[in-house]
Amino acid sequence: MPNKKTIRDIDLKGKRVLVRVDFNVPIDSQGNIEDDARIRAAIPTIEYLLDAQAIVILMSHLGRPKGFDEKYSLKPVAKRLSRYIHKDVIMAPDCVGKEVENIVKNAKPEDVIMLENLRFHKEEEECDEEFSKKLASLGEVYVSDAFGTCHRKHASVYCVPQMLKPACMGFLLEKELLYFEKAMINPQRPVVAFLGGAKVSSKLNVIKNLLKRVDKMFIGGAMAFTFIKAMGYDTGKSLVENDLIDVAKDIIDISKKLGVKFYLPVDFIVGKELSDHTPIKTVLWQEIPQDYMGLDIGPVSISLAKELIGTAQTIVWNGPMGAFEYERFKDGTLEVARAIAHSQALSIAGGGDTDHAIIRAGVINAIDFVSTGGGAFLELLEGKELPCISVLDDK
Repeated sequence: MPNKKTIRDIDLKGKRVLVRVDFNVPIDSQGNIEDDARIRAAIPTIEYLLDAQAIVILMSHLGRPKGFDEKYSLKPVAKRLSRYIHKDVIMAPDCVGKEVENIVKNAKPEDVIMLENLRFHKEEEECDEEFSKKLASLGEVYVSDAFGTCHRKHASVYCVPQMLKPACMGFLLEKELLYFEKAMINPQRPVVAFLGGAKVSSKLNVIKNLLKRVDKMFIGGAMAFTFIKAMGYDTGKSLVENDLIDVAKDIIDISKKLGVKFYLPVDFIVGKELSDHTPIKTVLWQEIPQDYMGLDIGPVSISLAKELIGTAQTIVWNGPMGAFEYERFKDGTLEVARAIAHSQALSIAGGGDTDHAIIRAGVINAIDFVSTGGGAFLELLEGKELPCISVLDDK
Protein backbone atom coordinates (compact mmCIF):
# COMPACT_ATOMS: atom_id res chain seq x y z
CA MET A 1 0.00 0.00 0.00
CA PRO A 2 1.28 3.52 -0.77
CA ASN A 3 2.79 4.93 2.43
CA LYS A 4 0.57 8.04 2.53
CA LYS A 5 -0.53 10.20 5.43
CA THR A 6 -4.04 9.69 6.79
CA ILE A 7 -6.25 11.98 8.86
CA ARG A 8 -4.74 10.36 11.98
CA ASP A 9 -1.42 12.05 11.13
CA ILE A 10 -2.79 15.62 10.90
CA ASP A 11 -3.65 18.24 13.52
CA LEU A 12 -7.28 18.99 12.63
CA LYS A 13 -8.59 21.02 15.57
CA GLY A 14 -10.40 24.13 14.37
CA LYS A 15 -9.09 23.65 10.82
CA ARG A 16 -11.14 24.00 7.64
CA VAL A 17 -10.90 20.49 6.16
CA LEU A 18 -11.78 20.12 2.48
CA VAL A 19 -12.90 16.53 1.91
CA ARG A 20 -13.37 15.00 -1.54
CA VAL A 21 -16.07 12.35 -1.09
CA ASP A 22 -17.84 10.21 -3.68
CA PHE A 23 -21.53 10.94 -3.28
CA ASN A 24 -22.36 10.01 -6.88
CA VAL A 25 -25.46 8.06 -5.82
CA PRO A 26 -28.47 7.01 -7.92
CA ILE A 27 -31.39 9.46 -7.54
CA ASP A 28 -34.82 8.85 -9.11
CA SER A 29 -36.95 11.40 -11.00
CA GLN A 30 -38.69 12.44 -7.73
CA GLY A 31 -35.34 13.26 -6.11
CA ASN A 32 -35.26 10.14 -3.90
CA ILE A 33 -31.91 8.42 -3.28
CA GLU A 34 -32.17 4.79 -4.41
CA ASP A 35 -28.94 3.53 -2.81
CA ASP A 36 -27.01 5.48 -0.17
CA ALA A 37 -24.11 3.04 0.36
CA ARG A 38 -21.55 5.64 -0.75
CA ILE A 39 -22.90 8.17 1.75
CA ARG A 40 -22.75 5.64 4.58
CA ALA A 41 -19.21 4.64 3.57
CA ALA A 42 -17.94 8.20 4.15
CA ILE A 43 -19.43 8.58 7.66
CA PRO A 44 -16.43 7.22 9.67
CA THR A 45 -14.19 9.90 8.16
CA ILE A 46 -16.76 12.67 8.71
CA GLU A 47 -17.39 11.61 12.33
CA TYR A 48 -13.64 11.52 13.04
CA LEU A 49 -13.25 15.07 11.70
CA LEU A 50 -16.18 16.27 13.80
CA ASP A 51 -14.72 14.64 16.92
CA ALA A 52 -11.47 16.50 16.16
CA GLN A 53 -13.49 19.78 16.11
CA ALA A 54 -12.72 20.50 12.47
CA ILE A 55 -14.87 22.50 10.05
CA VAL A 56 -15.88 19.86 7.48
CA ILE A 57 -16.31 21.00 3.87
CA LEU A 58 -17.52 18.19 1.62
CA MET A 59 -17.24 18.21 -2.17
CA SER A 60 -18.47 15.66 -4.71
CA HIS A 61 -19.76 15.23 -8.23
CA LEU A 62 -23.14 13.70 -9.13
CA GLY A 63 -23.94 12.34 -12.58
CA ARG A 64 -22.92 14.06 -15.81
CA PRO A 65 -24.71 17.42 -15.90
CA LYS A 66 -24.15 19.95 -18.67
CA GLY A 67 -23.92 23.08 -16.54
CA PHE A 68 -26.31 23.88 -13.66
CA ASP A 69 -29.20 21.40 -13.50
CA GLU A 70 -31.39 21.03 -10.41
CA LYS A 71 -31.87 17.35 -11.27
CA TYR A 72 -28.19 16.80 -10.37
CA SER A 73 -28.16 18.88 -7.19
CA LEU A 74 -26.54 17.39 -4.07
CA LYS A 75 -29.39 18.72 -1.88
CA PRO A 76 -30.98 15.25 -1.38
CA VAL A 77 -27.52 13.93 -0.39
CA ALA A 78 -27.06 16.71 2.20
CA LYS A 79 -30.49 15.89 3.62
CA ARG A 80 -29.73 12.16 3.88
CA LEU A 81 -26.30 12.79 5.43
CA SER A 82 -27.91 15.10 8.04
CA ARG A 83 -30.01 12.17 9.23
CA TYR A 84 -27.01 9.88 9.57
CA ILE A 85 -24.76 12.30 11.48
CA HIS A 86 -27.63 13.85 13.54
CA LYS A 87 -26.56 17.32 12.51
CA ASP A 88 -27.82 19.84 9.94
CA VAL A 89 -25.58 19.92 6.87
CA ILE A 90 -25.19 23.46 5.50
CA MET A 91 -25.94 23.29 1.75
CA ALA A 92 -23.89 25.74 -0.32
CA PRO A 93 -25.44 27.21 -3.49
CA ASP A 94 -22.31 26.39 -5.53
CA CYS A 95 -18.83 24.94 -5.01
CA VAL A 96 -16.91 28.19 -5.71
CA GLY A 97 -17.67 31.93 -5.59
CA LYS A 98 -18.26 34.69 -3.03
CA GLU A 99 -21.36 33.16 -1.43
CA VAL A 100 -19.51 29.90 -0.80
CA GLU A 101 -16.48 31.76 0.55
CA ASN A 102 -18.72 33.65 3.01
CA ILE A 103 -20.40 30.44 4.23
CA VAL A 104 -16.98 28.89 4.84
CA LYS A 105 -15.62 32.06 6.52
CA ASN A 106 -18.54 32.13 8.98
CA ALA A 107 -18.42 28.40 9.76
CA LYS A 108 -17.60 27.19 13.25
CA PRO A 109 -15.78 24.03 14.39
CA GLU A 110 -18.00 20.93 13.99
CA ASP A 111 -20.03 22.56 11.18
CA VAL A 112 -20.54 20.44 8.05
CA ILE A 113 -20.84 22.21 4.70
CA MET A 114 -21.82 20.46 1.47
CA LEU A 115 -20.58 22.18 -1.68
CA GLU A 116 -22.86 21.93 -4.71
CA ASN A 117 -22.08 19.50 -7.55
CA LEU A 118 -18.51 20.02 -8.81
CA ARG A 119 -19.51 19.02 -12.34
CA PHE A 120 -21.81 22.02 -12.68
CA HIS A 121 -18.48 23.54 -13.76
CA LYS A 122 -16.78 22.03 -16.82
CA GLU A 123 -13.47 23.14 -15.27
CA GLU A 124 -13.71 20.25 -12.78
CA GLU A 125 -13.13 17.61 -15.45
CA GLU A 126 -10.61 19.84 -17.26
CA CYS A 127 -8.47 20.12 -14.10
CA ASP A 128 -8.52 23.87 -14.68
CA GLU A 129 -5.90 25.71 -12.61
CA GLU A 130 -8.01 28.75 -11.62
CA PHE A 131 -10.98 26.60 -10.63
CA SER A 132 -8.63 24.35 -8.60
CA LYS A 133 -7.18 27.40 -6.80
CA LYS A 134 -10.68 28.56 -5.85
CA LEU A 135 -11.52 25.14 -4.40
CA ALA A 136 -8.16 24.88 -2.60
CA SER A 137 -8.64 28.34 -1.00
CA LEU A 138 -11.66 27.03 0.93
CA GLY A 139 -9.60 24.67 3.08
CA GLU A 140 -6.52 24.40 5.27
CA VAL A 141 -6.27 20.59 5.04
CA TYR A 142 -7.17 18.35 2.10
CA VAL A 143 -8.63 14.86 2.58
CA SER A 144 -9.18 12.38 -0.23
CA ASP A 145 -11.90 9.84 0.52
CA ALA A 146 -13.27 9.30 -2.99
CA PHE A 147 -11.63 6.10 -4.21
CA GLY A 148 -14.09 5.90 -7.13
CA THR A 149 -12.55 8.98 -8.76
CA CYS A 150 -8.87 8.34 -7.96
CA HIS A 151 -8.10 7.23 -11.52
CA ARG A 152 -9.32 10.55 -13.00
CA LYS A 153 -7.14 13.66 -13.24
CA HIS A 154 -9.96 16.02 -12.27
CA ALA A 155 -9.53 19.30 -10.39
CA SER A 156 -10.92 18.23 -7.01
CA VAL A 157 -8.96 14.98 -6.78
CA TYR A 158 -5.74 15.68 -8.66
CA CYS A 159 -5.00 19.42 -8.88
CA VAL A 160 -6.33 20.61 -5.50
CA PRO A 161 -4.22 18.20 -3.38
CA GLN A 162 -1.12 19.53 -5.13
CA MET A 163 -2.08 23.09 -4.10
CA LEU A 164 -3.52 22.49 -0.61
CA LYS A 165 -1.23 20.91 1.97
CA PRO A 166 -1.33 18.82 4.07
CA ALA A 167 -3.11 16.39 1.71
CA CYS A 168 -3.98 13.00 3.18
CA MET A 169 -6.28 9.97 2.98
CA GLY A 170 -9.60 9.47 4.72
CA PHE A 171 -10.60 6.14 6.26
CA LEU A 172 -12.55 4.87 3.24
CA LEU A 173 -9.67 5.39 0.82
CA GLU A 174 -7.28 3.80 3.32
CA LYS A 175 -9.63 0.80 3.68
CA GLU A 176 -9.88 0.33 -0.10
CA LEU A 177 -6.10 0.19 -0.42
CA LEU A 178 -5.62 -2.04 2.64
CA TYR A 179 -8.04 -4.66 1.35
CA PHE A 180 -6.51 -4.52 -2.10
CA GLU A 181 -3.08 -5.12 -0.57
CA LYS A 182 -4.41 -8.06 1.47
CA ALA A 183 -5.91 -9.67 -1.63
CA MET A 184 -3.34 -8.84 -4.30
CA ILE A 185 0.04 -7.91 -2.81
CA ASN A 186 0.41 -10.17 0.25
CA PRO A 187 -2.44 -12.68 -0.12
CA GLN A 188 -3.22 -15.92 1.65
CA ARG A 189 -3.03 -18.59 -1.04
CA PRO A 190 -4.60 -20.07 -3.08
CA VAL A 191 -6.00 -16.90 -4.70
CA VAL A 192 -8.99 -17.48 -6.98
CA ALA A 193 -10.22 -14.78 -9.39
CA PHE A 194 -13.75 -14.72 -10.83
CA LEU A 195 -14.08 -12.44 -13.83
CA GLY A 196 -17.29 -11.79 -15.72
CA GLY A 197 -19.01 -9.16 -17.78
CA ALA A 198 -19.63 -8.64 -21.46
CA LYS A 199 -16.31 -7.91 -23.13
CA VAL A 200 -12.77 -9.25 -22.97
CA SER A 201 -11.59 -5.90 -24.41
CA SER A 202 -12.62 -4.02 -21.25
CA LYS A 203 -10.89 -6.57 -18.97
CA LEU A 204 -7.86 -7.50 -21.07
CA ASN A 205 -5.26 -5.76 -18.89
CA VAL A 206 -7.01 -6.99 -15.74
CA ILE A 207 -6.80 -10.60 -16.94
CA LYS A 208 -3.12 -10.28 -17.91
CA ASN A 209 -2.13 -8.68 -14.60
CA LEU A 210 -4.18 -11.09 -12.47
CA LEU A 211 -2.59 -14.11 -14.17
CA LYS A 212 0.69 -13.06 -12.54
CA ARG A 213 -0.93 -12.91 -9.09
CA VAL A 214 -3.58 -15.63 -8.80
CA ASP A 215 -3.54 -19.43 -8.64
CA LYS A 216 -6.87 -20.06 -10.37
CA MET A 217 -9.05 -18.00 -12.69
CA PHE A 218 -12.67 -18.56 -13.71
CA ILE A 219 -14.01 -16.57 -16.67
CA GLY A 220 -17.81 -16.24 -16.83
CA GLY A 221 -20.24 -13.85 -18.46
CA ALA A 222 -20.27 -13.15 -22.20
CA MET A 223 -16.46 -12.86 -22.07
CA ALA A 224 -16.27 -16.65 -21.95
CA PHE A 225 -17.52 -17.02 -25.55
CA THR A 226 -14.49 -15.31 -27.07
CA PHE A 227 -12.32 -17.93 -25.32
CA ILE A 228 -14.59 -20.80 -26.38
CA LYS A 229 -14.45 -19.62 -29.99
CA ALA A 230 -10.64 -19.33 -29.68
CA MET A 231 -10.62 -23.03 -28.79
CA GLY A 232 -12.38 -23.79 -32.08
CA TYR A 233 -15.96 -24.29 -30.91
CA ASP A 234 -19.13 -22.73 -32.26
CA THR A 235 -20.87 -20.20 -29.97
CA GLY A 236 -24.18 -19.66 -31.84
CA LYS A 237 -25.43 -16.06 -31.54
CA SER A 238 -23.44 -15.45 -28.33
CA LEU A 239 -21.46 -12.24 -28.00
CA VAL A 240 -17.93 -12.81 -29.35
CA GLU A 241 -15.14 -10.29 -29.96
CA ASN A 242 -13.71 -11.79 -33.13
CA ASP A 243 -10.79 -9.35 -33.22
CA LEU A 244 -9.62 -10.77 -29.87
CA ILE A 245 -9.63 -14.47 -30.76
CA ASP A 246 -5.82 -14.57 -31.06
CA VAL A 247 -5.46 -12.60 -27.80
CA ALA A 248 -7.73 -15.13 -26.07
CA LYS A 249 -5.49 -17.96 -27.35
CA ASP A 250 -2.44 -16.12 -25.99
CA ILE A 251 -4.10 -15.73 -22.58
CA ILE A 252 -4.80 -19.46 -22.41
CA ASP A 253 -1.14 -20.13 -23.33
CA ILE A 254 0.14 -17.62 -20.74
CA SER A 255 -1.95 -19.25 -18.00
CA LYS A 256 -0.39 -22.64 -18.84
CA LYS A 257 3.15 -21.21 -18.76
CA LEU A 258 2.49 -19.51 -15.40
CA GLY A 259 0.87 -22.62 -13.94
CA VAL A 260 -2.42 -20.80 -13.32
CA LYS A 261 -5.44 -23.10 -13.55
CA PHE A 262 -7.77 -21.48 -16.09
CA TYR A 263 -11.48 -22.37 -16.03
CA LEU A 264 -14.34 -21.64 -18.41
CA PRO A 265 -18.01 -22.54 -17.85
CA VAL A 266 -18.88 -26.09 -18.90
CA ASP A 267 -22.57 -25.42 -19.53
CA PHE A 268 -24.82 -22.46 -20.26
CA ILE A 269 -28.41 -21.28 -20.11
CA VAL A 270 -29.06 -20.18 -23.70
CA GLY A 271 -31.93 -18.21 -25.18
CA LYS A 272 -32.99 -16.96 -28.62
CA GLU A 273 -32.81 -13.35 -27.41
CA LEU A 274 -32.09 -11.33 -24.29
CA SER A 275 -35.52 -11.26 -22.65
CA ASP A 276 -37.47 -12.97 -19.89
CA HIS A 277 -39.87 -14.43 -22.47
CA THR A 278 -37.39 -16.11 -24.81
CA PRO A 279 -37.31 -19.92 -25.09
CA ILE A 280 -34.34 -21.24 -23.08
CA LYS A 281 -32.27 -24.43 -22.92
CA THR A 282 -29.43 -25.72 -20.78
CA VAL A 283 -26.60 -26.96 -23.00
CA LEU A 284 -22.97 -28.00 -22.74
CA TRP A 285 -20.44 -25.43 -23.95
CA GLN A 286 -19.63 -27.45 -27.10
CA GLU A 287 -23.32 -27.69 -28.08
CA ILE A 288 -24.68 -24.13 -28.27
CA PRO A 289 -27.35 -24.14 -31.05
CA GLN A 290 -26.83 -21.82 -34.04
CA ASP A 291 -29.88 -19.67 -33.30
CA TYR A 292 -29.30 -19.35 -29.53
CA MET A 293 -27.03 -17.15 -27.40
CA GLY A 294 -25.45 -17.91 -24.03
CA LEU A 295 -26.97 -15.70 -21.34
CA ASP A 296 -25.92 -17.34 -18.06
CA ILE A 297 -23.67 -20.08 -16.75
CA GLY A 298 -25.45 -23.41 -16.22
CA PRO A 299 -25.92 -25.56 -13.09
CA VAL A 300 -22.76 -27.66 -13.59
CA SER A 301 -20.70 -24.47 -13.98
CA ILE A 302 -22.26 -23.08 -10.79
CA SER A 303 -21.15 -26.28 -9.00
CA LEU A 304 -17.65 -25.91 -10.48
CA ALA A 305 -17.48 -22.27 -9.28
CA LYS A 306 -18.58 -23.35 -5.79
CA GLU A 307 -15.84 -26.01 -5.71
CA LEU A 308 -13.24 -23.39 -6.65
CA ILE A 309 -14.59 -21.05 -3.95
CA GLY A 310 -14.23 -23.90 -1.44
CA THR A 311 -10.51 -24.25 -2.26
CA ALA A 312 -9.71 -20.54 -1.92
CA GLN A 313 -8.06 -18.58 0.87
CA THR A 314 -8.48 -15.32 -1.06
CA ILE A 315 -11.16 -14.46 -3.67
CA VAL A 316 -11.19 -11.51 -6.08
CA TRP A 317 -14.43 -11.00 -8.02
CA ASN A 318 -15.17 -8.58 -10.82
CA GLY A 319 -18.16 -8.79 -13.17
CA PRO A 320 -21.39 -10.82 -13.37
CA MET A 321 -21.59 -14.40 -14.64
CA GLY A 322 -24.59 -13.69 -16.88
CA ALA A 323 -27.40 -11.23 -17.65
CA PHE A 324 -28.46 -11.18 -13.99
CA GLU A 325 -30.79 -8.20 -14.49
CA TYR A 326 -33.21 -10.69 -16.11
CA GLU A 327 -35.08 -13.15 -13.91
CA ARG A 328 -34.26 -16.09 -16.19
CA PHE A 329 -30.53 -15.42 -16.25
CA LYS A 330 -29.81 -14.35 -12.68
CA ASP A 331 -28.95 -17.68 -11.03
CA GLY A 332 -25.29 -17.98 -12.05
CA THR A 333 -24.33 -14.56 -10.72
CA LEU A 334 -26.43 -14.71 -7.55
CA GLU A 335 -25.33 -18.26 -6.66
CA VAL A 336 -21.66 -17.31 -7.09
CA ALA A 337 -22.22 -14.18 -4.97
CA ARG A 338 -23.81 -16.23 -2.16
CA ALA A 339 -21.09 -18.90 -2.29
CA ILE A 340 -18.35 -16.25 -2.05
CA ALA A 341 -20.20 -14.58 0.84
CA HIS A 342 -20.46 -17.86 2.77
CA SER A 343 -16.85 -18.92 2.16
CA GLN A 344 -14.13 -18.65 4.79
CA ALA A 345 -11.80 -16.95 2.29
CA LEU A 346 -10.97 -13.25 2.35
CA SER A 347 -13.22 -11.84 -0.39
CA ILE A 348 -12.99 -8.54 -2.24
CA ALA A 349 -15.31 -7.53 -5.06
CA GLY A 350 -15.94 -4.50 -7.22
CA GLY A 351 -16.07 -2.91 -10.63
CA GLY A 352 -18.84 -2.92 -13.20
CA ASP A 353 -22.16 -4.26 -11.93
CA THR A 354 -20.58 -6.46 -9.27
CA ASP A 355 -21.91 -4.40 -6.36
CA HIS A 356 -25.45 -4.41 -7.82
CA ALA A 357 -25.27 -8.20 -8.15
CA ILE A 358 -24.15 -8.54 -4.52
CA ILE A 359 -27.01 -6.32 -3.35
CA ARG A 360 -29.49 -8.34 -5.39
CA ALA A 361 -28.11 -11.56 -3.90
CA GLY A 362 -28.72 -10.10 -0.43
CA VAL A 363 -25.12 -10.62 0.75
CA ILE A 364 -23.71 -7.08 0.75
CA ASN A 365 -22.75 -7.41 4.45
CA ALA A 366 -21.22 -10.88 4.09
CA ILE A 367 -18.51 -10.14 1.48
CA ASP A 368 -15.39 -8.91 3.30
CA PHE A 369 -14.98 -5.82 1.13
CA VAL A 370 -17.05 -4.40 -1.72
CA SER A 371 -15.18 -1.58 -3.44
CA THR A 372 -16.94 1.76 -3.92
CA GLY A 373 -14.99 2.43 -7.13
CA GLY A 374 -15.69 0.81 -10.50
CA GLY A 375 -13.05 2.19 -12.85
CA ALA A 376 -10.54 2.81 -10.06
CA PHE A 377 -10.90 -0.78 -8.81
CA LEU A 378 -10.30 -2.09 -12.33
CA GLU A 379 -7.21 0.09 -12.75
CA LEU A 380 -5.77 -1.29 -9.49
CA LEU A 381 -6.48 -4.81 -10.78
CA GLU A 382 -4.61 -3.84 -13.95
CA GLY A 383 -1.59 -2.98 -11.81
CA LYS A 384 -1.74 0.76 -12.48
CA GLU A 385 -0.78 3.50 -10.05
CA LEU A 386 -3.74 5.78 -9.35
CA PRO A 387 -2.66 9.39 -10.04
CA CYS A 388 -4.85 10.95 -7.35
CA ILE A 389 -3.24 8.81 -4.67
CA SER A 390 0.30 9.55 -5.82
CA VAL A 391 -0.22 13.32 -5.22
CA LEU A 392 -1.10 12.85 -1.53
CA ASP A 393 1.56 13.46 1.14
CA ASP A 394 3.98 10.67 1.97
CA LYS A 395 4.37 9.67 5.61
